[in-house]
Amino acid sequence: MIGIRSSERSVVRQAVRFLGIAAVSATGLAHADPYSEPHLDVIPRTAEEAARIAAVTAPPTDFSTASQFEERSAGAATVRVRGNADAFSQPSGNIPFEEELTFKVGNGLFRKLWVSSPSSTLASDGLGPLFNARSCQRCHIKDGRGHPPEHGDDNAISMLMRVSIPGGYVEKTAELEAYLATLPDPTYGTQIQDFGVQGYPAEAQIDVTYTEEVITLSDGETASLRRPAYTLTDLNYGPLHPDIMLSPRVAPQMIGLGLLEAIPAADILANADPDDVDGDGISGRPNIVWSTEFDQYMLGRFGLKAGNPTVRQQSADAFAGDIGISSPLNPNGAGECTDLQVDCQNAIHGDGDDRVHEIDDEILDLVTFYSRNLAVPARRDVDDPTVLRGKEVFHATGCASCHTPSFVTHRLENQPAQSFQLIWPYTDLLLHDMGEGLADFRPEAQANGHEWRTPPLWGIGLTEQVSGHTYFLHDGRARSLLEAILWHGGEAQKQRDAVIDMPSADRDALIKFVESL
Repeated sequence: MIGIRSSERSVVRQAVRFLGIAAVSATGLAHADPYSEPHLDVIPRTAEEAARIAAVTAPPTDFSTASQFEERSAGAATVRVRGNADAFSQPSGNIPFEEELTFKVGNGLFRKLWVSSPSSTLASDGLGPLFNARSCQRCHIKDGRGHPPEHGDDNAISMLMRVSIPGGYVEKTAELEAYLATLPDPTYGTQIQDFGVQGYPAEAQIDVTYTEEVITLSDGETASLRRPAYTLTDLNYGPLHPDIMLSPRVAPQMIGLGLLEAIPAADILANADPDDVDGDGISGRPNIVWSTEFDQYMLGRFGLKAGNPTVRQQSADAFAGDIGISSPLNPNGAGECTDLQVDCQNAIHGDGDDRVHEIDDEILDLVTFYSRNLAVPARRDVDDPTVLRGKEVFHATGCASCHTPSFVTHRLENQPAQSFQLIWPYTDLLLHDMGEGLADFRPEAQANGHEWRTPPLWGIGLTEQVSGHTYFLHDGRARSLLEAILWHGGEAQKQRDAVIDMPSADRDALIKFVESL
């Protein structure tokens, strides 16, 4: 590690362990094509298929009626809308019968409450010692969206705080010229765990306060935005690094992940315009991240900054960071405990038995299968005149420049539920500068501190039904879809201003259209 001071080496070792991106050999797989798709068994498209796809995903020109197949948000994987909180918890509509049991077992593991070691329940031990939740479901409640702490007495169980400091060492390649390396906080790692098993105090607690800002809209209407301020209290392991960077994150909804994973990388890259060559003010660009699963750089698709390349790695990283559970991809039994948290490192962990790790490949595969196959509910009211007007406003305002309506997934050899589906996720999976107001000022791989991945909009109108709230954006600051739009800045400033200035009837129609998704 030439050029790194000896005092930094232990921190860099933590970066290797936590992030898997540091000190990559210049002769290793880091130089594999970062846009290759080793996670997919792809059957190449024919020229005829490519032409059909181009036609079916072309922007609409007639807004008097719904587009063909538009009500089936996830193609054949779409399911009917349930009228209760289970709307996001159904298996893909086209899942083979013989795989329904696999989905249900994965669901059980997703909901499973882990316990601390040592325990007589060897298949369930290994929690922590420091953690954010005891199960996946505790953050992704009903497979839906999390929320920030409320009313001063609600813990942040579906919200976490990423932390890091500037610096680090990454072997540069032509593809990674703009890689923005960071290091874990020497004491607290890459995220704050706000719970600990018995005898191990939590790292800290997240405290958020808000100030209100009134926005004047057209036609005499107003809206109020709440601007959050975050602090970490009850720091039980010493002070934070003086250059600490904080990034609050609420748990996103889980639907349609396998379909997003199956979108061809080439189709995602076709929407990238990092230098804004077309002059529309939109300069989306991909995030390239390290895959611990395949030992190479890959296109990031998952996470609020597209910091993870696959559903399997996203699942393994959540097990490690959020629950403190080791796996083949994250083998440290101490979870996210740092070298300075000596008691945590020396604690009894749940690995070392027949499983080797606290979860093995089989359990990780089952949870991954479940996460890939959580179904997207069908659209509602696609032919409603107000919804159709809102769709027209959505396109005319330029919202579709980032929230790309539709894609067709790869034709896949061994994933029938995700294979060759026309889907309507309303995302380009690219990074966009969202302005100073939404900036967290914390880089992640090639994403800078102002950039966020365009979130999928499918299912967003069912948030209150599933999650019991209408909090949106990366930290849940927006209390409605309108507030979420009004927080847009940077590349979306023009669209945000257009929403403020448009007639209130069009603004209402736009919101109704988004709610129909």
